[in-house]
Amino acid sequence: MRGRPNLIVFAKQPRIGRVKSRLARDIGRVPAWRFYRAQLAGLLRRLGRDPRWRCWLAVTPDAAARQHRWPAGWRVLPQGPGDLGARMLRAFKRMPPGPALLIGSDIPEVSRRNTAGAFRLLKRHDAVLGPAGDGGYWLIGLNQNSRPRRLDLSAVRWSGPQAMADTRRAMGGLSVGLAATLEDIDTGADLARWRERQKATG
Repeated sequence: MRGRPNLIVFAKQPRIGRVKSRLARDIGRVPAWRFYRAQLAGLLRRLGRDPRWRCWLAVTPDAAARQHRWPAGWRVLPQGPGDLGARMLRAFKRMPPGPALLIGSDIPEVSRRNTAGAFRLLKRHDAVLGPAGDGGYWLIGLNQNSRPRRLDLSAVRWSGPQAMADTRRAMGGLSVGLAATLEDIDTGADLARWRERQKATG
């Protein structure tokens, strides 16, 4: 596996009413925006300080790549058009040589430790997925030899309990390692459970 690892964070420009729509239905648009803005800032701060990987930020809407002030140390790219699968594959194809991981921006428990663990899995596997408790996943990674090789995510049913299973089928004969299982925050109930975990480990 050659080349420095590439870490891609998929993010939305943090604007009221444009982020965390499902969470906003439960707790209100402004609290949902505040949560997302704080979560995104914390994630970029934690992961952007690690010299083990190059840091890429793929953002939507595309205009936000040049109009929004993003943290220093992150190379900012527009996600471009298409569904989530098309936009993810485009980001992988734009990476320089080396293994690449792509993660979402609404998973509070992402850390440098579990990110580094996912990169280690790519030394033994063609691909890696990080399961989420709802049947989706918070992380997808491809090593240098498997990207952008014949991966078609057009049949994946996003935002549902089949997303990870569909993606594994799309990977065909690739060897797939599984990273840590983490929870994303999509609803008020998700947020309440995360806050309880924070208290328990506090």
